[in-house]
Amino acid sequence: MGLNNLLTAKQQEVLHTYLKGDFKTMILTGAVRSGKTFIDNLLFLYELRRVKEQAKLEDEKHPQFILAGASSGSIYNNVIASLSNQFGIDLRPDRHNHYHLYGVDITPVYTDSIRGLAGARGFTAYGAYVNEASLANQKVFSEILSRCSKAGSHVICDTNPDNPQHWLKKDYIDNDDPDDKTVTFCFTMDDNTFLAPDYVKQKKAQTPTGMFYDREILGLWVSGDGIVYRDFDQRTMIINQEQLPDDLHIYCGVDWGFEHKGVITVWGDDDEGNIYLLHEYTAQFKFIDYWVNLAKKLQDKYGHSLTFWADSARPDNVTEFQRAGINCRNANKSKMPGIEKVAELMKTGRFFINENGIDKFLDEIYQYVWDENTGEPKKENDDVMDSMRYAIFNEHKQNKTQFINSSYF
Repeated sequence: MGLNNLLTAKQQEVLHTYLKGDFKTMILTGAVRSGKTFIDNLLFLYELRRVKEQAKLEDEKHPQFILAGASSGSIYNNVIASLSNQFGIDLRPDRHNHYHLYGVDITPVYTDSIRGLAGARGFTAYGAYVNEASLANQKVFSEILSRCSKAGSHVICDTNPDNPQHWLKKDYIDNDDPDDKTVTFCFTMDDNTFLAPDYVKQKKAQTPTGMFYDREILGLWVSGDGIVYRDFDQRTMIINQEQLPDDLHIYCGVDWGFEHKGVITVWGDDDEGNIYLLHEYTAQFKFIDYWVNLAKKLQDKYGHSLTFWADSARPDNVTEFQRAGINCRNANKSKMPGIEKVAELMKTGRFFINENGIDKFLDEIYQYVWDENTGEPKKENDDVMDSMRYAIFNEHKQNKTQFINSSYF
Protein backbone atom coordinates (compact mmCIF):
# COMPACT_ATOMS: atom_id res chain seq x y z
CA MET A 1 0.00 0.00 0.00
CA GLY A 2 1.45 3.35 -1.05
CA LEU A 3 1.82 6.41 1.16
CA ASN A 4 -0.88 8.18 -0.85
CA ASN A 5 -3.38 5.63 0.46
CA LEU A 6 -2.46 6.40 4.07
CA LEU A 7 -1.71 10.13 4.24
CA THR A 8 -2.95 13.23 2.45
CA ALA A 9 -0.50 15.42 0.57
CA LYS A 10 -0.41 17.92 3.48
CA GLN A 11 0.19 15.12 6.01
CA GLN A 12 3.04 13.77 3.87
CA GLU A 13 4.59 17.24 3.84
CA VAL A 14 4.43 17.31 7.65
CA LEU A 15 5.96 13.84 7.93
CA HIS A 16 8.79 14.77 5.56
CA THR A 17 9.62 17.86 7.64
CA TYR A 18 9.50 15.82 10.85
CA LEU A 19 11.90 13.20 9.49
CA LYS A 20 14.40 15.95 8.54
CA GLY A 21 14.33 16.86 12.25
CA ASP A 22 15.55 20.45 11.95
CA PHE A 23 13.06 22.04 14.36
CA LYS A 24 12.30 22.45 18.03
CA THR A 25 8.55 23.19 17.91
CA MET A 26 6.12 22.00 15.23
CA ILE A 27 2.63 23.53 15.21
CA LEU A 28 -0.18 22.14 13.08
CA THR A 29 -3.01 24.64 12.90
CA GLY A 30 -6.14 24.89 10.82
CA ALA A 31 -9.64 23.78 10.06
CA VAL A 32 -11.72 21.16 11.83
CA ARG A 33 -11.58 17.63 10.37
CA SER A 34 -8.56 18.58 8.28
CA GLY A 35 -6.26 15.74 9.37
CA LYS A 36 -4.11 17.57 11.93
CA THR A 37 -4.67 15.24 14.86
CA PHE A 38 -4.20 12.06 12.81
CA ILE A 39 -0.73 13.03 11.63
CA ASP A 40 0.20 14.38 15.06
CA ASN A 41 -0.81 11.07 16.64
CA LEU A 42 1.44 9.31 14.14
CA LEU A 43 4.31 11.69 14.95
CA PHE A 44 3.68 10.98 18.64
CA LEU A 45 4.49 7.31 17.99
CA TYR A 46 7.60 8.31 16.00
CA GLU A 47 8.64 10.48 18.93
CA LEU A 48 8.29 7.67 21.45
CA ARG A 49 10.46 5.44 19.25
CA ARG A 50 13.04 8.22 19.00
CA VAL A 51 13.04 8.73 22.76
CA LYS A 52 13.44 5.00 23.36
CA GLU A 53 16.60 4.90 21.23
CA GLN A 54 18.04 8.10 22.70
CA ALA A 55 17.40 6.95 26.27
CA LYS A 56 19.12 3.65 25.52
CA LEU A 57 22.24 5.49 24.34
CA GLU A 58 22.17 7.66 27.47
CA ASP A 59 21.48 4.70 29.76
CA GLU A 60 18.33 6.47 30.99
CA LYS A 61 16.06 3.87 32.63
CA HIS A 62 12.91 6.00 32.92
CA PRO A 63 12.71 8.51 30.05
CA GLN A 64 9.73 10.87 30.33
CA PHE A 65 7.68 12.36 27.51
CA ILE A 66 4.90 14.93 28.09
CA LEU A 67 1.43 14.34 26.74
CA ALA A 68 -0.48 17.59 27.27
CA GLY A 69 -4.10 18.53 26.75
CA ALA A 70 -6.80 20.73 28.22
CA SER A 71 -8.01 17.94 30.54
CA SER A 72 -7.72 14.22 31.14
CA GLY A 73 -10.91 13.76 29.12
CA SER A 74 -9.58 15.63 26.08
CA ILE A 75 -6.29 13.69 26.21
CA TYR A 76 -8.20 10.43 26.27
CA ASN A 77 -10.68 11.35 23.53
CA ASN A 78 -8.23 13.04 21.15
CA VAL A 79 -5.12 10.92 21.65
CA ILE A 80 -5.50 7.72 23.67
CA ALA A 81 -8.78 6.57 22.10
CA SER A 82 -7.60 7.70 18.66
CA LEU A 83 -4.42 5.61 18.95
CA SER A 84 -6.60 2.59 19.59
CA ASN A 85 -8.95 3.33 16.70
CA GLN A 86 -6.31 4.37 14.19
CA PHE A 87 -3.36 2.14 15.01
CA GLY A 88 -4.71 -0.61 17.28
CA ILE A 89 -2.54 0.54 20.21
CA ASP A 90 -4.35 0.30 23.54
CA LEU A 91 -2.77 2.28 26.37
CA ARG A 92 -3.83 1.86 30.00
CA PRO A 93 -2.96 4.37 32.73
CA ASP A 94 -0.95 3.26 35.75
CA ARG A 95 -1.81 4.25 39.32
CA HIS A 96 -0.25 7.69 38.71
CA ASN A 97 -2.38 8.13 35.56
CA HIS A 98 0.76 7.87 33.40
CA TYR A 99 0.91 5.78 30.21
CA HIS A 100 3.76 3.59 28.98
CA LEU A 101 4.82 2.60 25.49
CA TYR A 102 8.18 1.49 24.05
CA GLY A 103 9.68 1.84 27.53
CA VAL A 104 8.82 5.55 27.73
CA ASP A 105 6.94 7.09 30.66
CA ILE A 106 4.18 9.22 29.06
CA THR A 107 3.46 11.92 31.61
CA PRO A 108 0.14 13.81 31.34
CA VAL A 109 0.03 17.57 31.85
CA TYR A 110 -3.30 19.40 31.94
CA THR A 111 -3.10 22.80 30.32
CA ASP A 112 -6.50 24.45 30.77
CA SER A 113 -5.51 26.46 33.86
CA ILE A 114 -2.51 27.63 35.85
CA ARG A 115 -2.95 24.54 38.05
CA GLY A 116 -1.26 22.58 35.28
CA LEU A 117 2.08 24.13 36.24
CA ALA A 118 2.39 21.66 39.11
CA GLY A 119 2.24 18.71 36.73
CA ALA A 120 4.79 20.22 34.35
CA ARG A 121 7.50 21.07 36.90
CA GLY A 122 10.23 19.06 38.50
CA PHE A 123 11.46 16.80 35.70
CA THR A 124 13.29 16.83 32.39
CA ALA A 125 11.41 15.57 29.35
CA TYR A 126 12.62 14.17 26.05
CA GLY A 127 9.77 15.91 24.22
CA ALA A 128 6.10 16.82 24.32
CA TYR A 129 2.90 16.45 22.37
CA VAL A 130 0.44 19.29 23.09
CA ASN A 131 -3.11 18.67 21.91
CA GLU A 132 -5.44 21.69 21.45
CA ALA A 133 -2.61 24.13 22.15
CA SER A 134 -4.71 27.30 21.81
CA LEU A 135 -6.74 26.17 24.85
CA ALA A 136 -3.62 25.99 27.00
CA ASN A 137 -2.73 28.42 29.74
CA GLN A 138 0.21 30.43 28.39
CA LYS A 139 2.42 29.87 31.45
CA VAL A 140 1.77 26.12 31.39
CA PHE A 141 2.66 25.97 27.68
CA SER A 142 5.88 27.91 28.32
CA GLU A 143 6.77 25.56 31.19
CA ILE A 144 6.27 22.53 28.93
CA LEU A 145 8.75 23.98 26.45
CA SER A 146 11.21 24.59 29.28
CA ARG A 147 10.94 20.99 30.48
CA CYS A 148 11.91 19.67 27.03
CA SER A 149 15.63 20.36 27.40
CA LYS A 150 17.11 17.07 26.26
CA ALA A 151 19.22 17.25 23.11
CA GLY A 152 17.06 16.81 20.02
CA SER A 153 13.80 17.14 21.94
CA HIS A 154 10.69 18.20 20.02
CA VAL A 155 7.43 19.84 21.01
CA ILE A 156 4.63 18.91 18.60
CA CYS A 157 1.30 20.76 18.79
CA ASP A 158 -2.04 20.88 17.09
CA THR A 159 -4.65 23.60 17.40
CA ASN A 160 -7.71 25.10 15.82
CA PRO A 161 -7.51 28.82 14.98
CA ASP A 162 -8.54 31.49 17.48
CA ASN A 163 -8.31 35.27 17.73
CA PRO A 164 -5.27 36.56 15.77
CA GLN A 165 -4.15 38.35 18.96
CA HIS A 166 -3.88 35.01 20.79
CA TRP A 167 -0.46 34.47 22.38
CA LEU A 168 0.09 31.21 20.47
CA LYS A 169 -0.33 33.03 17.17
CA LYS A 170 1.71 36.12 18.07
CA ASP A 171 4.55 34.50 20.02
CA TYR A 172 5.00 31.17 18.23
CA ILE A 173 3.17 30.77 14.90
CA ASP A 174 4.22 34.23 13.68
CA ASN A 175 7.75 33.96 15.10
CA ASP A 176 10.06 33.96 12.07
CA ASP A 177 13.32 34.05 14.04
CA PRO A 178 15.32 31.10 12.63
CA ASP A 179 16.92 30.51 16.03
CA ASP A 180 13.47 29.83 17.48
CA LYS A 181 13.25 26.72 15.26
CA THR A 182 9.44 26.71 15.02
CA VAL A 183 7.79 25.26 11.93
CA THR A 184 4.08 25.71 11.23
CA PHE A 185 1.63 24.04 8.88
CA CYS A 186 -1.83 25.45 8.17
CA PHE A 187 -4.58 23.00 7.16
CA THR A 188 -7.87 23.71 5.38
CA MET A 189 -10.77 21.27 5.38
CA ASP A 190 -10.12 20.64 1.68
CA ASP A 191 -6.63 19.37 2.57
CA ASN A 192 -8.30 16.26 4.02
CA THR A 193 -8.96 14.46 0.74
CA PHE A 194 -10.12 11.36 2.62
CA LEU A 195 -13.30 13.09 3.80
CA ALA A 196 -16.49 12.14 1.99
CA PRO A 197 -17.40 14.93 -0.49
CA ASP A 198 -21.00 14.94 0.79
CA TYR A 199 -19.77 15.56 4.34
CA VAL A 200 -17.57 18.47 3.23
CA LYS A 201 -20.41 19.99 1.24
CA GLN A 202 -22.83 19.69 4.17
CA LYS A 203 -20.30 21.07 6.68
CA LYS A 204 -19.61 24.10 4.50
CA ALA A 205 -23.34 24.70 4.04
CA GLN A 206 -24.14 24.63 7.75
CA THR A 207 -21.14 26.58 9.07
CA PRO A 208 -22.10 30.20 9.86
CA THR A 209 -20.85 32.92 7.55
CA GLY A 210 -17.87 35.01 8.62
CA MET A 211 -15.49 34.19 11.44
CA PHE A 212 -16.78 30.65 12.07
CA TYR A 213 -16.47 29.71 8.39
CA ASP A 214 -13.03 31.29 8.09
CA ARG A 215 -11.74 29.40 11.13
CA GLU A 216 -13.47 26.04 10.80
CA ILE A 217 -13.33 25.57 7.03
CA LEU A 218 -10.43 27.74 5.84
CA GLY A 219 -8.28 27.37 8.97
CA LEU A 220 -7.65 31.11 9.32
CA TRP A 221 -6.80 33.01 12.50
CA VAL A 222 -9.36 35.79 12.15
CA SER A 223 -11.37 38.00 14.47
CA GLY A 224 -15.02 38.79 14.05
CA ASP A 225 -16.12 41.55 11.72
CA GLY A 226 -19.35 43.48 12.07
CA ILE A 227 -22.50 41.97 13.52
CA VAL A 228 -22.32 38.58 15.20
CA TYR A 229 -25.30 36.92 13.52
CA ARG A 230 -24.55 37.73 9.89
CA ASP A 231 -26.90 35.02 8.58
CA PHE A 232 -30.00 36.44 10.27
CA ASP A 233 -32.48 37.32 7.52
CA GLN A 234 -35.46 39.32 8.71
CA ARG A 235 -37.30 38.74 5.42
CA THR A 236 -37.46 34.96 5.83
CA MET A 237 -37.12 34.44 9.58
CA ILE A 238 -39.83 36.76 10.88
CA ILE A 239 -43.18 34.95 10.77
CA ASN A 240 -46.64 35.71 12.15
CA GLN A 241 -48.57 33.95 14.89
CA GLU A 242 -50.59 31.89 12.42
CA GLN A 243 -47.44 30.32 10.93
CA LEU A 244 -46.31 28.82 14.25
CA PRO A 245 -46.69 25.01 14.48
CA ASP A 246 -49.16 23.69 17.05
CA ASP A 247 -47.08 20.94 18.64
CA LEU A 248 -43.83 22.38 20.00
CA HIS A 249 -41.39 21.46 22.76
CA ILE A 250 -41.21 24.60 24.93
CA TYR A 251 -38.33 25.94 27.07
CA CYS A 252 -37.04 29.32 28.24
CA GLY A 253 -33.91 31.41 28.63
CA VAL A 254 -33.38 33.90 31.47
CA ASP A 255 -30.95 36.82 31.63
CA TRP A 256 -31.25 38.57 34.98
CA GLY A 257 -31.22 42.35 35.11
CA PHE A 258 -32.17 45.47 37.02
CA GLU A 259 -30.13 48.49 35.92
CA HIS A 260 -29.80 46.82 32.55
CA LYS A 261 -32.69 44.87 31.05
CA GLY A 262 -33.85 41.55 32.40
CA VAL A 263 -35.19 39.08 29.83
CA ILE A 264 -37.14 35.85 29.63
CA THR A 265 -37.42 34.35 26.15
CA VAL A 266 -39.76 31.47 25.33
CA TRP A 267 -38.67 29.02 22.64
CA GLY A 268 -40.28 26.10 20.83
CA ASP A 269 -38.80 23.23 18.79
CA ASP A 270 -40.74 21.33 16.15
CA ASP A 271 -40.11 17.74 15.02
CA GLU A 272 -38.14 18.88 11.96
CA GLY A 273 -35.36 20.63 13.86
CA ASN A 274 -36.71 24.17 13.50
CA ILE A 275 -36.57 26.59 16.45
CA TYR A 276 -39.06 29.39 17.12
CA LEU A 277 -38.87 32.41 19.41
CA LEU A 278 -42.46 32.51 20.66
CA HIS A 279 -42.28 35.35 23.19
CA GLU A 280 -39.72 37.80 24.55
CA TYR A 281 -40.40 39.49 27.87
CA THR A 282 -38.00 42.37 28.53
CA ALA A 283 -38.18 44.79 31.45
CA GLN A 284 -35.96 47.12 33.46
CA PHE A 285 -35.88 48.00 37.17
CA LYS A 286 -37.92 44.91 38.14
CA PHE A 287 -37.26 42.92 41.31
CA ILE A 288 -37.22 39.13 41.47
CA ASP A 289 -40.92 38.91 42.45
CA TYR A 290 -41.84 40.28 39.02
CA TRP A 291 -39.87 37.53 37.26
CA VAL A 292 -41.18 34.79 39.57
CA ASN A 293 -44.76 35.83 38.81
CA LEU A 294 -44.04 35.88 35.08
CA ALA A 295 -42.39 32.46 35.19
CA LYS A 296 -45.36 30.99 37.08
CA LYS A 297 -47.74 32.38 34.43
CA LEU A 298 -45.62 30.69 31.77
CA GLN A 299 -45.78 27.46 33.77
CA ASP A 300 -49.55 27.72 33.87
CA LYS A 301 -49.59 28.16 30.10
CA TYR A 302 -47.00 25.57 29.03
CA GLY A 303 -46.84 23.12 31.93
CA HIS A 304 -45.01 22.90 35.25
CA SER A 305 -42.14 20.87 33.76
CA LEU A 306 -41.16 23.93 31.69
CA THR A 307 -37.38 24.46 31.93
CA PHE A 308 -35.83 27.89 32.52
CA TRP A 309 -32.13 28.05 31.55
CA ALA A 310 -30.85 30.97 33.63
CA ASP A 311 -27.76 33.12 33.98
CA SER A 312 -25.77 31.42 36.76
CA ALA A 313 -24.18 34.73 37.82
CA ARG A 314 -27.18 35.38 40.10
CA PRO A 315 -27.51 32.24 42.24
CA ASP A 316 -29.85 34.11 44.60
CA ASN A 317 -32.36 34.60 41.78
CA VAL A 318 -32.01 30.99 40.64
CA THR A 319 -32.74 29.92 44.21
CA GLU A 320 -35.84 32.14 44.37
CA PHE A 321 -37.17 30.50 41.21
CA GLN A 322 -36.52 27.03 42.57
CA ARG A 323 -38.17 27.85 45.92
CA ALA A 324 -41.23 28.96 43.96
CA GLY A 325 -41.44 25.54 42.32
CA ILE A 326 -39.99 26.69 39.00
CA ASN A 327 -37.74 24.28 37.09
CA CYS A 328 -34.80 26.71 36.89
CA ARG A 329 -31.32 25.51 35.96
CA ASN A 330 -27.95 27.22 35.82
CA ALA A 331 -27.06 27.63 32.16
CA ASN A 332 -23.70 26.66 30.73
CA LYS A 333 -22.63 30.12 29.56
CA SER A 334 -19.86 29.02 27.16
CA LYS A 335 -20.04 31.99 24.84
CA MET A 336 -18.50 30.95 21.53
CA PRO A 337 -20.04 27.45 21.32
CA GLY A 338 -23.41 28.96 22.23
CA ILE A 339 -23.18 31.67 19.60
CA GLU A 340 -22.09 29.16 16.99
CA LYS A 341 -25.08 26.93 17.74
CA VAL A 342 -27.51 29.82 17.27
CA ALA A 343 -25.68 31.01 14.14
CA GLU A 344 -25.76 27.50 12.66
CA LEU A 345 -29.55 27.43 12.99
CA MET A 346 -29.75 30.74 11.15
CA LYS A 347 -27.35 29.60 8.42
CA THR A 348 -29.38 26.44 7.76
CA GLY A 349 -32.74 28.24 7.75
CA ARG A 350 -34.10 26.61 10.89
CA PHE A 351 -34.53 29.77 13.01
CA PHE A 352 -37.79 31.74 13.17
CA ILE A 353 -39.18 34.65 15.18
CA ASN A 354 -42.82 35.32 16.07
CA GLU A 355 -43.30 38.95 15.04
CA ASN A 356 -46.17 39.29 17.51
CA GLY A 357 -44.06 38.15 20.47
CA ILE A 358 -40.91 40.28 20.39
CA ASP A 359 -39.92 43.59 21.96
CA LYS A 360 -36.19 44.36 21.85
CA PHE A 361 -35.00 41.41 19.75
CA LEU A 362 -34.59 43.28 16.46
CA ASP A 363 -32.98 46.27 18.19
CA GLU A 364 -30.33 44.03 19.68
CA ILE A 365 -29.53 41.57 16.91
CA TYR A 366 -28.43 44.33 14.52
CA GLN A 367 -26.31 46.03 17.22
CA TYR A 368 -24.76 42.84 18.64
CA VAL A 369 -21.24 43.14 17.19
CA TRP A 370 -17.79 41.60 17.53
CA ASP A 371 -15.00 43.17 19.56
CA GLU A 372 -11.90 42.72 17.42
CA ASN A 373 -9.61 43.09 20.45
CA THR A 374 -11.10 40.18 22.39
CA GLY A 375 -12.52 38.06 19.58
CA GLU A 376 -15.85 37.92 21.42
CA PRO A 377 -19.02 40.02 21.17
CA LYS A 378 -18.99 43.41 22.84
CA LYS A 379 -20.79 43.48 26.16
CA GLU A 380 -23.47 45.77 24.74
CA ASN A 381 -26.98 45.20 23.38
CA ASP A 382 -26.80 41.64 24.62
CA ASP A 383 -29.61 41.00 27.11
CA VAL A 384 -32.00 39.29 24.70
CA MET A 385 -29.00 37.78 22.89
CA ASP A 386 -27.74 36.19 26.12
CA SER A 387 -31.18 34.86 27.01
CA MET A 388 -31.41 33.33 23.53
CA ARG A 389 -27.99 31.70 23.81
CA TYR A 390 -28.65 30.24 27.26
CA ALA A 391 -31.88 28.65 26.09
CA ILE A 392 -30.84 27.25 22.72
CA PHE A 393 -27.34 26.07 23.60
CA ASN A 394 -28.31 24.36 26.84
CA GLU A 395 -31.54 22.79 25.60
CA HIS A 396 -29.63 21.19 22.73
CA LYS A 397 -26.57 19.99 24.62
CA GLN A 398 -26.35 16.21 24.87
CA ASN A 399 -25.54 16.49 28.57
CA LYS A 400 -28.05 18.81 30.25
CA THR A 401 -26.44 18.64 33.69
CA GLN A 402 -27.25 21.60 35.93
CA PHE A 403 -24.06 23.58 36.49
CA ILE A 404 -23.55 24.64 40.09
CA ASN A 405 -20.20 26.46 40.01
CA SER A 406 -21.23 29.61 38.18
CA SER A 407 -17.81 31.24 38.62
CA TYR A 408 -16.31 28.69 36.19
CA PHE A 409 -18.35 30.15 33.36
